[in-house]
Amino acid sequence: MNCKAVEGGRGRARAVKVGTVMGGLFAGLALSGFHVARPRPPLPALARPDIHTEYVRFPSGRDTVTAYVAYPERRDPAAAVIVIHEIFGLSDFIRATTEQLARDGFVAIAPDLLSRRGGTPASPDSARRLIGGLPPDSVTADLDATHAYLRTLPAVHRDRIGVIGFCWGGRQSFRYATSNAALGAFVVCYGAGPELADVARIKAAGLGVYAENDARINAALPDVARAMREAGKRYDYATYPGTGHGFLRTRDNPAAADSAWRAVLGFFRRELGT
Repeated sequence: MNCKAVEGGRGRARAVKVGTVMGGLFAGLALSGFHVARPRPPLPALARPDIHTEYVRFPSGRDTVTAYVAYPERRDPAAAVIVIHEIFGLSDFIRATTEQLARDGFVAIAPDLLSRRGGTPASPDSARRLIGGLPPDSVTADLDATHAYLRTLPAVHRDRIGVIGFCWGGRQSFRYATSNAALGAFVVCYGAGPELADVARIKAAGLGVYAENDARINAALPDVARAMREAGKRYDYATYPGTGHGFLRTRDNPAAADSAWRAVLGFFRRELGT
């Protein structure tokens, strides 16, 4: 297991401890109420990667899950990534992240894990209350249904599927890796770890993205890292100085956010292919 700290200032980002820095670029995201900057000028129209997005519905037991899907425009099947939302539900940030993954070459799908409760409400506070009451088993079932749906799509390499989650979704990403042995990779963005006794069931390689100013989450990280190491599992992670919880959404430190996304993108490309 590799651990590193990454120093990110307003114009720089560099590794200061041994670790692997992976490639890719996170384009700007737009979320109402948050200022998000695009780090590079837009590409010319003829060079801009095109994507297709749509909402889909598929069964999960006796219920139905609604999800947002983004496809890259390419001639051959792509690896796929399940995007697990924060405690705010299926937000603009999550839709933008799903679209960015498609621009980076992946089929990406973000299930609304509040589908059983009528879908994500307009109020973030209402979404938080509803998500707080979700039974873990129903979350797993809906993620299983999402994974199964991806495997039916001709545009997807059915055996090259990963998962990424943010905040509450980061914990769900880690937890889901303990229950789905078919996953090819998982990414945890400032999310809590699973039950330590469950990490032995993980088959996929993992990547963690953590904020320096996030003691609530980071306090348990040494125990999680030790459990993964003792179980012989691969979980590389980095802590990004000058950042707080949710920094990929808030982008209050753009250099650190871009560095973290490069790591995420490179990890998925290495573990899943493109």
